Amino acid sequence: MSETPLNTLQYRFDGPEDAPVLILGPSLGTTWHMWDRQVPELIKQWRVFRFDLPGHGGAPAYPAGSVGDLTARLLATLDGLGVHRFGYAGCALGGAVGAELALRHPQRVASLALIATSPRFGTADEFRQRGVIVRSNGLDPIARSAPDRWFTGGFAAAQPAITEWAVQMVRTTDPGCYIANCEALAGFDMRHELGRIGVPTLVLVGSEDQITGPAQARTLVAGIPDARLAVVPGASHLVPVEQPAAVTDLLVTHFSTAWQPAFDATGQMAIQAAPVKPVLAAPPPQQITPVAEIAAPPVDPQANGRPDPYDAGIKVRREVLGDAHVDRALAQADEFSGDFQEFVTRYAWGAVWNRPGLDRRTRSCVTLTALVAGGHLDELAFHTRAALRNGLTPAEIKEVLLQAAVYCGVPAANSAFKVAQKVIREETTPHE
Repeated sequence: MSETPLNTLQYRFDGPEDAPVLILGPSLGTTWHMWDRQVPELIKQWRVFRFDLPGHGGAPAYPAGSVGDLTARLLATLDGLGVHRFGYAGCALGGAVGAELALRHPQRVASLALIATSPRFGTADEFRQRGVIVRSNGLDPIARSAPDRWFTGGFAAAQPAITEWAVQMVRTTDPGCYIANCEALAGFDMRHELGRIGVPTLVLVGSEDQITGPAQARTLVAGIPDARLAVVPGASHLVPVEQPAAVTDLLVTHFSTAWQPAFDATGQMAIQAAPVKPVLAAPPPQQITPVAEIAAPPVDPQANGRPDPYDAGIKVRREVLGDAHVDRALAQADEFSGDFQEFVTRYAWGAVWNRPGLDRRTRSCVTLTALVAGGHLDELAFHTRAALRNGLTPAEIKEVLLQAAVYCGVPAANSAFKVAQKVIREETTPHE
């Protein structure tokens, strides 16, 4: 166990001190106990290092809003312990951290296993919507729906104790840290960088995983040069819990046969695990379906030599309003309205919303007030959604509208309350 300052993570070691280190990274909403069934076998060959995400499992609630931030905290923890090179296996968000390590710090990673991991986890909208629900309703709705996302129906019915354990694990997570980790997954996208992962990689997935299923796994295998695929039958998203023996065997095989040796500072060979006969094979080429490339919007550089704000603007516009809204607006643009859409993206979103002087919560407050004053109810609806995505709670939006009633007029605020109430009900009602 560990005392945990702001820039590090809560951790524990198991296994012999002189063995090579194998790190196990958890999924969002779980703790290091999700790996309990793997540890007894793994410590026969490795010193197993497990960590908790911020605010999970009683860890200090220092939110981390990006995969890069989580990776930096993990490396700071390992640096403090003198661990310089290691194998890494991570599930879902833990897998994203492993991919980030392999991309940004390849000299540290001897071998990699990506479990229930995707090069991009759904859409940013999905995770930001989950953050809105948690901010408005707490973690209970997410906790109660966790077994449906994590396990097959048969397993959940046959293992009520494990199912309840999963619910309680999510329910006891710090909501702010959970929301921040949703933001981390919303911003994660390594589709165009897979070819730069240069370590031996096992991609492991449950056959029934509806979140990061076999299709996403095959995309990883297609993009990572030295990757192998293992599909575990009868398992859903939290495959190390649902099929512990199969996952353990696959991890032992992979890390025993694909551990890249390295020299330490004295020139001696680092400790290696004993070899085991490999049982995995690369998937047939016809099974691999790469994700199509997404074309970037055309750039129209400005004559004055300053960076064109369009790219920054489309990014901010999508983050604030959501991909679905922006996609609709751009799809509806034609020869008549296309220039206006480009103008809005470049100047409203790229040049103003992207300025550092105000945070997005404050900009949402200002925007809601201005829209009430102008009576722009259609735009008020989608900016109410944006305000929720930017971190305002329904109670805070109510206060903004009350303030606007004093300075913009009761009739205007009355109409605004009706619009905002409808949007808030839609956005904060959990869908189970």
